[in-house]
Amino acid sequence: MQERFRNDILTNYNNRTILERWDALALPDGWLVAGCLFQTLWNLQAGRTPEADIKDYDLFYFDGGDLSEEGERSVQARVDEVLLDLGVPIEVSNQARVHTWYESYFGHPYQQLDNARSGIDRFLISATCVGINPNSLYAPNGLQMLYDGILTSNSLTPHIELFDAKVASYRSRWPWLRVMRTVNAPECSN
Repeated sequence: MQERFRNDILTNYNNRTILERWDALALPDGWLVAGCLFQTLWNLQAGRTPEADIKDYDLFYFDGGDLSEEGERSVQARVDEVLLDLGVPIEVSNQARVHTWYESYFGHPYQQLDNARSGIDRFLISATCVGINPNSLYAPNGLQMLYDGILTSNSLTPHIELFDAKVASYRSRWPWLRVMRTVNAPECSN
């Protein structure tokens, strides 16, 4: 299933180009993450173009030696320069500093992380905890739920109001996705 996932996400020109230019991005503990991956997959399953309705392309990295906004903006500027010709929004986030702003932005505390994969572990929806770089695929909850379109909340970030908002956004574009409040009890949703 990992090979299938890699092949599927590479049908998205932007994902493929980002990974082809990976070395020039120079991201320590770097990962291409989130919607640009699983939304590409869902687009393919829905018979849409791979890039349809993907808001942005997220890159995680981990630099514990620089927790400043300025440092993150400098990395963002370098990434923007390397990927400017893609013409899509690309958001870069130093996972070493998320704990410094998360609560003021989302209203919930966030523990300090030790690596970028720990940020992937904390996506609101378990199936979407996935990241890739040219050498590795990281999917701590596997890929089956993602392919099956099953959305469950993540016990590491049990923020139900944020989960519900995310689910509503996804289901507006991919209505076939199924919400499950627990592994055994699917939600009845219209």
